[in-house]
Amino acid sequence: MPHRPFSIVFSLRFTFFLIIAFTWLASGVGCNAANDVKPASMVIYNGKVITVDDTMPEASGIVINGDRIDLVGSNIEVEAHIGPETKVIDLQGNLAIPGFIEGHGHFMGIGSNVLNLDLLDATSWQGVADMVATAVAEAQPGQLIEGRGWHQEKMEDLDESNTVRGFPTHDAISEVSRENPVILRHASGHATFGNAYAMELASVDRNTMQPEGGEIILNNNGEPIGVFVERASSVINRARRNMESRMTDDDRSARTWHEMELASQEVISKGITSFQDAGSGWSTIEMFKRGVDEDALQVRLWVMVRGENLDAETLKAGRLIGYGNHMLTVRAIKLAIDGALGPRGAWLLEPYSDEPTSSGHNTGDLVEIEATANL
Repeated sequence: MPHRPFSIVFSLRFTFFLIIAFTWLASGVGCNAANDVKPASMVIYNGKVITVDDTMPEASGIVINGDRIDLVGSNIEVEAHIGPETKVIDLQGNLAIPGFIEGHGHFMGIGSNVLNLDLLDATSWQGVADMVATAVAEAQPGQLIEGRGWHQEKMEDLDESNTVRGFPTHDAISEVSRENPVILRHASGHATFGNAYAMELASVDRNTMQPEGGEIILNNNGEPIGVFVERASSVINRARRNMESRMTDDDRSARTWHEMELASQEVISKGITSFQDAGSGWSTIEMFKRGVDEDALQVRLWVMVRGENLDAETLKAGRLIGYGNHMLTVRAIKLAIDGALGPRGAWLLEPYSDEPTSSGHNTGDLVEIEATANL
C-alpha cells in the first residue's frame, strides 16, 4: 500500500516522458521530411483546381517549378513546398483550370484582326457599310481599310437587287469609301471583298483573267462585283501589296511585329496557352523565334509551314522541337487541295445545290502535293 502512490506517480511520469519523447521523435522525423522537400518556384493553394483527371477530378493547390507542374494536391501537400523565395498565390476559393489549346487557327490573323474591322457579328450588308464609313471618317485619304468576318448567309438585307449568285455587290461600300481602298476577308478566310478603289489599285476589270483555283464573281454585264473566291483573292490582294510597297522595310517589320504581340495578348486573355498555327511562312517563323528570344510571345506555338521552299533540305533545316524552353515547335506542313464551303470553294463530287454550275475549286497541284507528302 505505501508503495502504490509512488508507483502511480512513477507510472504517470514515465508515461508522460514517453509521450514527450515520441512527440519529439515524430516532430524530428517531420522536420527532416520537410527539409527534404525542395521549395517550389510557385505554389497556388486554397482554390478549386480542375485537373481533367478522372482519378482526381479536383484538388486545392498546385506546385510549379520553372515551367513544369510538379504536384497537384491538397493545401497541406502543396504548402509543404513553400520556401522563402516561393511565389505564393492564394486563390481564396476561386477556380483554376488548365489552359486551353487552340487546335487550328491562324495566329498572325488574330493580331491583324485586333487592328482591323471585326465583322463576325454583322447581320446586314448596310451594317458593314456603316462600319466602313466610320473607319473612313477616321482614316486619311488613300489609307487601306481592312476587316474580316462577313458571311453572305448572315446578311438579312441581301436580295436580288444587291447580290450576284448570293454574294453582295460592292456598290454600297464603294459609295462610302471613294477615297480609300477597302479589303474585307470572308469569315472562312476563303474569299475576299474589294471595293471599287481596291479593284482599281489591283487593276481588276471585266478583262481580268480568271485565275486557276478561284473565281472573280461577275455580274450579268461581265463586270466584277467585288467578291473574289479562293485563289482569286490573290488578285484583289494586289491592292494591299500596292499599298505595302509604299512602306519602308522597317515600317512593314514593325507592323508585323506589333500584330504578333497583339495576337499573343489576345489569345492569353482568353485563357489559351498553346496555339496550333495552321500555316506560316519561313519569315514569320523566324519572327516567332525572335519573339521567343525576346519574351514577346507568351503562348506556346506549334506551327505548320506553308508557302514556298518546301524542299527536303529546307524543311530539315527549319524543323524545330521545343525551341526556347518549349515555346516553339515547327514540325508539320500545311497544304490544301480545295477551299471552304462558305464561299462555295470546297471541291465537291457534285455541284452545289444552290449553285448548280459549280462544284467548287481545286486550289492545289495534286502532283506537287503528293511529292511533298512523300518527302
